[in-house]
Amino acid sequence: MAIPTLKCGVSEMPVVGLGTWQSKPGEVTKSVSHALKVGYKHIDCAHVYGNEAEVGAAFTESFSTGVCKREEIFVTSKLWNTFHRKEDIAAACDETLKNLAIDYLDLYLIHWPVAFEAGKGTLFPKNADDSFMIDTKDPDFSETWGGMEELVKAGKVKNIGLSNFTIEQIEEVLSTATIKPACLQVESHPHLPNLPLLEYCKSKDMVFVAYSPLGNPGSMFANSETPNILRDPTVLEIAAVHGVSAGQVLIRYQLDKGNVTIPKSITPSRIEQNQQVFHFTLTSDQVNALSDLSKAFAAPGRRTCRVVGWAESRYYPFREELDN
Repeated sequence: MAIPTLKCGVSEMPVVGLGTWQSKPGEVTKSVSHALKVGYKHIDCAHVYGNEAEVGAAFTESFSTGVCKREEIFVTSKLWNTFHRKEDIAAACDETLKNLAIDYLDLYLIHWPVAFEAGKGTLFPKNADDSFMIDTKDPDFSETWGGMEELVKAGKVKNIGLSNFTIEQIEEVLSTATIKPACLQVESHPHLPNLPLLEYCKSKDMVFVAYSPLGNPGSMFANSETPNILRDPTVLEIAAVHGVSAGQVLIRYQLDKGNVTIPKSITPSRIEQNQQVFHFTLTSDQVNALSDLSKAFAAPGRRTCRVVGWAESRYYPFREELDN
């Protein structure tokens, strides 16, 4: 069956996409090609992932062989922290388009609210003491968002949005925006459901896109104490009731809250399984039971992508969690 969509700005966004974060070099082309072959219509990318050229190779192959057409695919990418100054934004987008071998993006996000110093020849510039080089200009959101709006006017991007922003930061963007953010992409799973952000997005008619819906057990930030939500007894019990996998339950959890989600996998069978989630729904009690799993952790839950080293920025989004 065709994957359902949600209205996202001027476009329709398929509610299940393929994430490409932490997909290793040499694996991405095959995984994206397979996903497109089995019916995926939404691919989530980012410049900082370092694999957009491999994603582009999959697009070129799939479009040229008739697997799908460009206009059938919803492609997202993200503006990295070193390109927040207005004069750097168009060139950053152009590089992404070149790497992806496409003429436009369906969605372009500000990846993080934090700005790094530009022009240092690296995406992660650091000082002599190994701290991150926060942009000395520290451009405010009106400058960066203004540059994003110019991309829409130039026809390079159909929709623009935000990633990893707080409610207060979104409000700051909205205070000067002439094009409203189409969506917010943030980490979300039962250990970190991000319910206040979800309700806020609904109130602003912004699509809520959940990354790491499976709890990101392979995260570079994980340690021996990080719980694996795919093995949680509540998740496994619900999976048994529906005759599905734990991963399918976690993806369905996002859909039943009205969200879009972008699970990442490079394994063909799991790529297929992750979109086979439309033959069942969770009950409200099951959704609530999954959300309640977050109560076992210090508020607001177990975040797998904290990037604590960026806390020197005034725009670091997780400041209230630093002591938890």
